[in-house]
Amino acid sequence: MQEIIQQLNEKRDKAHLGGGQKRIDAQHKKGKLTARERIELFLDDGSFEEWDTLKEHRCVEFGMDQGEKIPGDGVVTGYGTVNGRLVFVFSQDFTVFGGALSEAYAEKICKIMDHALKVGAPVIGLNDSGGARIQEGVASLGGYAEIFQRNVLASGVIPQISLIMGPCAGGAVYSPAMTDFIFMVKDSSYMFVTGPDVVKTVTHEEVTSEELGGAITHSSRSGVADLAFENDVEALMMVRRLVGFIPSSNTEPLPTLPVVDPADRLDYSLDTLVPDNTNVPYDMKELIVKMVDDGDFFELQPDYARNIITGFARMEGSPVGIVANQPLVLAGCLDIKSAIKAGRFVRFCDAFNIPVVTLVDVPGFLPGTAQEYGGIIKHGAKLLYAYAECTVPKVTIITRKAYGGAYDVMSSKHLRGDVNFAWPSAEIAVMGAKGAVEIIFRNEKDDPEKLAAREAEYKARFATPFVAGSRGFIDDVIMPHETRKRVCRSLAMLKNKKLENPWRKHGNIPL
Repeated sequence: MQEIIQQLNEKRDKAHLGGGQKRIDAQHKKGKLTARERIELFLDDGSFEEWDTLKEHRCVEFGMDQGEKIPGDGVVTGYGTVNGRLVFVFSQDFTVFGGALSEAYAEKICKIMDHALKVGAPVIGLNDSGGARIQEGVASLGGYAEIFQRNVLASGVIPQISLIMGPCAGGAVYSPAMTDFIFMVKDSSYMFVTGPDVVKTVTHEEVTSEELGGAITHSSRSGVADLAFENDVEALMMVRRLVGFIPSSNTEPLPTLPVVDPADRLDYSLDTLVPDNTNVPYDMKELIVKMVDDGDFFELQPDYARNIITGFARMEGSPVGIVANQPLVLAGCLDIKSAIKAGRFVRFCDAFNIPVVTLVDVPGFLPGTAQEYGGIIKHGAKLLYAYAECTVPKVTIITRKAYGGAYDVMSSKHLRGDVNFAWPSAEIAVMGAKGAVEIIFRNEKDDPEKLAAREAEYKARFATPFVAGSRGFIDDVIMPHETRKRVCRSLAMLKNKKLENPWRKHGNIPL
């Protein structure tokens, strides 16, 4: 027995050392933590239960059966808790074969994903891998496909979060792409399907790994990543924070916190937020911060499609998803990128029963050949589809402009918005007064005085919340300072909302 215990301890020590001290030092020199250090930081102290510590690869090709086998085979898997709540986690170990995925390695990840689905708990993937283990050929590719299949089956059932903390190339990028959120680390992580060398060979473009698939590129340009952080520690701490906003599964209740911020708190500074001149922008984030509990707002994709804001907050201690037009960028117009960004976020909230609060100041869809050729019709319909399909509580506040089709899209009463409010400054119309008058009274275009009078008349009749209110499309016109109070009351009323869509295998969202 003592001999077996000694062998067990030796194997565990070997597994804990990964690729050896030299490679651990190299990892630290790059400013990166090891796979085990990341798990230790991420999970609550002492909560980690590791599985498959002794698992090894089975490859016999290219001398792999003659080489050293490292227990664990390059990935650390198991479960633990984040703020006392169960999560499953895998952490790829770059010190072992460059973190390359083998068949056995994939089996370890699939095992925890299967268990996470059984018990209803999030899966957190800490990715730091060079891709498929070339020596295993199709077996490693099959391993990736097994993971992909589980990503799809878990989608909308349990939250899936990916941290990219090193290289992620080729087939390795598609598993994170199918998860709900992707976080990256600046200067040490990157994602691309084909690397700079292949790009240069095929297209003759000179590009660095950072330019092609770095954290800044994906968080501001491609929209692949939700957030980019300075280092491993910051990324891990922010994922802990994100986990606090989302339920463990689609059947679990929302994680609520005790709150001292009064639900009926009034903020009179909001009465002057919207400028008198309708063409002057303002920062919608000011409204968000002043409306939610304790000003705590977890924004997602802040540097991508900045004309729309998405993120999580709490109202009376319970999580909500926030979607808001941002007048500071493109006047808050909807475009291809913003529709995709917000549409995906709304669908996540709907899948996990998180109420959606929508703040509207939108003059319409962004015009131009780039948008039309890029498919704004189909891409804009993604946001429309997401809101129309969404069955969670939906509360909408129109702060200023709500013009044209964009009014419909932004969680209007017609798309089953539960409670729709407008501020006195709201303008709900087909288009702005000037454009409308130039079309309706085009025969008077040579008379500026008449046109000005017509514009004033149009504004008085239509650039108000009252026409929509008279038809019941707006439930009430509220004072800005009472926004928090009215939204909290609405969400409390909607707490037990029940609404089901007609049975179907699945819809066919315009992709």
